Amino acid sequence: MDIIKKPIITEKVSLLNESGVYGFEVDKRANKIQIKNAVESKYGVNVESVRTMNRKGKSKVRYTKAGFISGKASDVKRAYVKLAEGEIIDIYDNV
Repeated sequence: MDIIKKPIITEKVSLLNESGVYGFEVDKRANKIQIKNAVESKYGVNVESVRTMNRKGKSKVRYTKAGFISGKASDVKRAYVKLAEGEIIDIYDNV
């Protein structure tokens, strides 16, 4: 199971990066301990705390020739990881 799917790159998370907090999209079944170990092993940093949230996918409705088509975006689990003092993660190195 690949725990870390991708980093979250938004304006809000970029502001949090300055204070040592980084956001990641993670597997729905992963717990905080698994997320902490995955970040520490992948990026070589010390993690102080992990906060998680489950976000429900938005419902989508589209009108076509065949009528209304309704669907739903996927549910997402996010993790916000606070690093130890003085440590950073360079998320943009693989871009």
